[in-house]
Amino acid sequence: MTFPLLAITFLIIITLCYACVCAAQPFGRCHKCDGLGFALKHDRKGRPKRGKHCRRCNGHGIRIRRGRHLYNLWARTYRQGTTPAPKHPAQKG
Repeated sequence: MTFPLLAITFLIIITLCYACVCAAQPFGRCHKCDGLGFALKHDRKGRPKRGKHCRRCNGHGIRIRRGRHLYNLWARTYRQGTTPAPKHPAQKG
């Protein structure tokens, strides 16, 4: 097997695996707060305490995956482009 064919096969497998992950689990942990919904601060004694509300995930701790976001955009555009035009009330048929 030549190197380019091996690389193409590897990329196709990685892409299909990521598509399966996006279909099965559309949401992942927020990278900024590690899924907590807030930042961790430490007091003077070194004990962790709740910090500020995470603005990226709005305090939920989850975010939508990029692949799922792209699929949602594509599906919305496809639906808007293929819906039949509403019939005019003056037309019969």
